[in-house]
Amino acid sequence: MSTAPLSGPQLRARFLALDDFLLRHQAFWRPRPFQHLQLPWESEHPELAGWLRRRSLEEAEADHNHPERLDAPQPFAAMAAISAALATVGELPDGDWNAPPERFAVDIPGRKWQQIRQFASRLRFREKPAHWLDWCAGKGHLGRVLAHDGSALTCLEHDAELVKSGQALSTRLRIRAQHRLQDVLAVDAAAQLHAEHTPVALHACGELHMRLLRLASAAGCRQLAVAPCCYNRIAGDDYQPLSAAAKASGLQLSREDLRLPLSETVTASARVRRQRDQSMARRLAFDLLQRELRAIDDYLPTPSLPSDWLQKPFADYCRDLAALKQLPPPPPCDWLALEACGWQRLAQVRNLELVRSLFRRPLEFWLLLDRALYLEEQGYQVRLGRFCEPALTPRNLLLLAERITRNSCG
Repeated sequence: MSTAPLSGPQLRARFLALDDFLLRHQAFWRPRPFQHLQLPWESEHPELAGWLRRRSLEEAEADHNHPERLDAPQPFAAMAAISAALATVGELPDGDWNAPPERFAVDIPGRKWQQIRQFASRLRFREKPAHWLDWCAGKGHLGRVLAHDGSALTCLEHDAELVKSGQALSTRLRIRAQHRLQDVLAVDAAAQLHAEHTPVALHACGELHMRLLRLASAAGCRQLAVAPCCYNRIAGDDYQPLSAAAKASGLQLSREDLRLPLSETVTASARVRRQRDQSMARRLAFDLLQRELRAIDDYLPTPSLPSDWLQKPFADYCRDLAALKQLPPPPPCDWLALEACGWQRLAQVRNLELVRSLFRRPLEFWLLLDRALYLEEQGYQVRLGRFCEPALTPRNLLLLAERITRNSCG
């Protein structure tokens, strides 16, 4: 397993290996346990299925972020080993970077401040950037950290209040910054990027960072740095690959598939987790009920519900949700038993999800390498590596790209 960032021929080789792994094991990661009473792979692997279904909710929670450590029956261990090997990458080295004074941390939450510092410290380029462009900048915290040495800075943001607040902060800290109101998905966004810009994006969501890659390469930007997030936030229902390799792949991804890399939880509080568990247990119990009411043994999507629905007695919750979905009124039933079935199903669902979890990071790497290979096709040299530990943010992978230039001697 590589302990260094990926670059050069490694990018394509890793992509092809991931592509093969994901294609061959689609039956394990595509179906969502929440939506099925029985998963397609369970009949072929009854020992693994039974072992997972006998485990408790607490055991599932303990293994959620590290399913590869689970001593489960085959083929779990074999898939976990391949997953770990294919999703391993080293840290990007620290660049020649002087940290800004602590006053730059004003108005930035502590975790975000640490993410910004770690991101900024990895931006090692052959040529020193002269003009940073903070994409989807918010108040421009990242851009100011990068431009504190006197570099020029342009911040693009679609929220007028954030633009105003960001400009005030930059002025106060004496940063040479222009904060511009700009919807980066609008047609006129292309006019904001120029060859002398070094665009940066820390956790720009799906379509937003994909738009940046297209526009920055078209504008001839010499360098760029992107740490993507929220791959599922795309314009259509299906993922449109960027690179030739991904376009040639047989892997077709839906917006629902793109949620998988984001299913890891790191920072949720105990109260939020309890509320989430109660909501899911009730939904799973209602799923059993709706199958009877409709006489159709199939999952029925339900909308997001206000949190105060969890304060309702369970019987009222089911009656109101049935009415909302225009189903027949539920007949009298043992509501306590049905709610208990929901909690039992939640334990089983969480444990069965550990199989899908083995494919979280491989799918994220596949998506990132699609972006890396696209940038190579546009004439960039690309490095992919970690910029921080996952405890700080699970979205800790960073793409660094530099346009290849040749001098007159060839």
